[in-house]
Amino acid sequence: MQRIGLTGGIAAGKSVAARRFGQLGAVVIDADVLAREAVAPGSAGLAEVAAAFGPAVLDADGALDRPALARVVFSDAGARARLDAIVHPVVRRLSAEREAAAVALDAGAVVVHDIPLLVETGQVENFHVVVVVHAPAVLRVERLVRLRGMTRDDAEARVAAQARDEDRLAAADVVLDGAGSDADLVRQVDELWARLAVERDDERAADVP
Repeated sequence: MQRIGLTGGIAAGKSVAARRFGQLGAVVIDADVLAREAVAPGSAGLAEVAAAFGPAVLDADGALDRPALARVVFSDAGARARLDAIVHPVVRRLSAEREAAAVALDAGAVVVHDIPLLVETGQVENFHVVVVVHAPAVLRVERLVRLRGMTRDDAEARVAAQARDEDRLAAADVVLDGAGSDADLVRQVDELWARLAVERDDERAADVP
């Protein structure tokens, strides 16, 4: 198995890279998807979130009101830490279960863990390769405003809540440039995939007696 940690600042292009890895044959484990599962209706995680932040973060049906919760946690570092302490352990457990299932099917699987907060949560050492999709913060803010309809204040708060670009880049084994087009980023993923395939072949050859 080859474990790849994929990360990048919000709106840097990480989702484009993750989707391409999946198309090339990797098993992609998306931490954002698991985080939603961790607080799904009826889950223990949702009950803990409601207890920590009050009924205002639930909608009329009792499900998580994500915009309401975002307004709380992205303006208060302490609140964000409380939320992380609830959600992150569940996400790690679910991620480990997904990886184990992938390896059970194929011991030589390439497993890409798509983790927005990989650096912030101290997981850099858990991967054979850490891939960072990078785009300047000012461009990411513009994308959030233009493509996701956020206000500039909300967009800047989302970017500021994540690791600094310098810290993320320092943790990278490979940096992909997400400032250009989707097609350009896909081309970079394809080139990286080819290099990693050569490394996997070399390791298999070395293991043959």
